[in-house]
Amino acid sequence: MTSPKRIPPESNPILTTDQEETASIWSLILSAVQIPHQIYHSNHTWHLFVPAGKELRAIHELECYAAENKDWPPKRPAPNHDFTPLMQPPTLLLIGAIILFYSVTGPWNKDSIWFMQGAGNADDILQKGEWWRLLTALTLHADMVHLLSNCLIGGWLVHSFCLLTGTGLGLSSLVLTAGCGNLINVLIHRSEYQFVGFSTAVFAVIGMLAVLTHQGRRKFTGSHFLIPVMAGAALLAAIGSSGEHTDLGAHFFGLLCGLLSGYLLSHEPLHRLRHSLSFQCLCFVFFFILLIGSWVLALHQ
Repeated sequence: MTSPKRIPPESNPILTTDQEETASIWSLILSAVQIPHQIYHSNHTWHLFVPAGKELRAIHELECYAAENKDWPPKRPAPNHDFTPLMQPPTLLLIGAIILFYSVTGPWNKDSIWFMQGAGNADDILQKGEWWRLLTALTLHADMVHLLSNCLIGGWLVHSFCLLTGTGLGLSSLVLTAGCGNLINVLIHRSEYQFVGFSTAVFAVIGMLAVLTHQGRRKFTGSHFLIPVMAGAALLAAIGSSGEHTDLGAHFFGLLCGLLSGYLLSHEPLHRLRHSLSFQCLCFVFFFILLIGSWVLALHQ
């Protein structure tokens, strides 16, 4: 753009603006199409001049540019914060139920009927078809430290997750995702593998939360797709890969299934269904029947 000059009194500008950036864009456009022009600055106003006979073409080129670049760059969609759960997640009730159940089952004991019938066992799952162990194992804990760590960390995460999804949808998604994580881990180990604990569900929630908290972008493409993956991986490295009895495979596959489930939950149909009381109640009943039914099947074997 030319340096400021005094406006010639014998001519009239074809356009004026109070934005220097706009005047610079005009100059770039006209230079690109090889239309001679001058920009003059006076009293905080920029004036565009072109030679006689070039006015209509200059205005046409500027209008074409404005039309082609209308609404560009596109605005980033605002995150969807319009959802309020129909009822607060019963987090304390769930934690209390897990602790109460531990008081009945006790710590790991190979002679306990609870662990004999409900603990995850790869051979029984794959060879005998006892699929319910994928879910009953989530409610058993090896010791008090194992129990408290899962309740404190998992309770806070599950509460935050259900605030985004609603209680029914959140809990049913949680148990299904954790069950899938345990299944993949069993298929990897194949035999002589046993497991108990809520840790798979905790990392499933971490994965789902990592995706849902980035749902402002509806399309997970490019580097943005890596944000929830990296967030989950960082948490896996920080809290899920150390300890004498840590099951890294359960944590990893719980996180992986959580990321995939979070992607499914971020789609619009489920977002709309979150507001439905009947749908949330149906999901909660499904969660309750699935978990209790798994224990009924386990104890009747």
